[in-house]
Amino acid sequence: MLNYTKEKGVLQMSAKEAKKGLSFSNDVIATIAGIAANEIEGIFSMSGGVVDGFAERLGRKSLSKGVMVRVSEKEVAIDLRVIVEFGQRVPEVYAQVVEHVENAIHNMTGLNVLEVNMYVEGVSLLEDEELPADSNKMRVLT
Repeated sequence: MLNYTKEKGVLQMSAKEAKKGLSFSNDVIATIAGIAANEIEGIFSMSGGVVDGFAERLGRKSLSKGVMVRVSEKEVAIDLRVIVEFGQRVPEVYAQVVEHVENAIHNMTGLNVLEVNMYVEGVSLLEDEELPADSNKMRVLT
């Protein structure tokens, strides 16, 4: 039988009891990590493979694009493939990504993040000569 406590008018169960039978799919963890990484200034986009690119052409945006996860019962490791904005200090962007991804995953799932690896697969550049001044289009160099 689960033991509940009433705190601030809300019934809560202990953390140990709450995790019994609770698990997360790799896709859920990858989606959380992908969204968190994309929120960091300096990340232009996530870099997906052929399958992700094909899915996007069909109109299905993948929130876990460029993210690989390894999940155990209580821990997770994350690999991110990203395209960074030109001119950004990549070590600083990486530090912010690690902190944000770790916090998002831990806060939403309770899982401990063992490591966050970031692979820079491209740099975005503005095509000054080819685009009007009000254009937001970018060119990616890989």
